[in-house]
Amino acid sequence: MSDEGQDDWPVCALCGRVIPPWAKQSLHHLVPKLRGGKGGETVRLHQICHNEIHATLTEAELARSYATPEALRAHPRLAKFIAWVGKRPPDFHSKTPGKRRARR
Repeated sequence: MSDEGQDDWPVCALCGRVIPPWAKQSLHHLVPKLRGGKGGETVRLHQICHNEIHATLTEAELARSYATPEALRAHPRLAKFIAWVGKRPPDFHSKTPGKRRARR
């Protein structure tokens, strides 16, 4: 695919890489909808980054302590993920690696 117009591509709020138009992507509610975030602020993410957030943190944890991109990037598992995914092309997607969080 062409990188033409790359300056206009959105930037992932988690990993900081550009999101090409053909890449899997989604909007993330900073406060989960079920925790009062319906209609609240959203950020655009690569789908793999969004998957990793929800594999790492519960909705309660997201609402309570991780409701900003800065807080998400500071989480140890997400920081490790960001370092890993940052070495991949901006349209990279795979299954979410690593152990999932325990369901409560």
